[in-house]
Amino acid sequence: MLHMEEQDTLATVIGKNLTRLRKMSGMTQLELAEKLNYSDKSVSKWEQGNGIPDVRILVQLADLFNVSVDDLVREHKEKPVVPKRERRIRRVIVCVLSVLLCWLVAVACYVLIGVVWSAQGEWRPDAWLAYLYAVPASAIVITVFSTIWRWKWVRVVAVSTLIWTTLACIYLTLFICGIVENMWLIFLVGVPLQVMALIYFVWRKKARAQE
Repeated sequence: MLHMEEQDTLATVIGKNLTRLRKMSGMTQLELAEKLNYSDKSVSKWEQGNGIPDVRILVQLADLFNVSVDDLVREHKEKPVVPKRERRIRRVIVCVLSVLLCWLVAVACYVLIGVVWSAQGEWRPDAWLAYLYAVPASAIVITVFSTIWRWKWVRVVAVSTLIWTTLACIYLTLFICGIVENMWLIFLVGVPLQVMALIYFVWRKKARAQE
């Protein structure tokens, strides 16, 4: 009798852990079943605690969810499961707010320049560069977040934007300072940088596919 009770407890624990991990991954029972080459009825039975997957399936589940088998069979304190769509929305909001912070700093710099130079009875015509510098700063922020959250194509666009807008900032700054001779050549630096970035992204994509 004790053995049966232990089996029932283990089945319940595995069922709860399986449900939690599946929902965190944004998968349906049918999608998980297809990955395991099982029926969705089997997955439903495991999640309800009416059966225990064999060792081979437990190992497969652990690899699929990037956890250990011990994590599947050990009881965990219940944590609220945040749906994948809601997590994505939260991340987008955090990223957008961070980018807006960059532009807030740009506006503050523009206003500060205006206040300081107006007090001296003159105006800096190049004060608008503060907004231009906000573009590569925003690209850096987006690159960081897209790397953390694995937004692959967003990261590609962000890095490309960072390369070319940084060069544009340097070019316009030197142009305003009166250094104009052959300064367009600085954009040639962006070509190998862009190629290097694309090669890196392609290599990382293939490396992840082989993992």
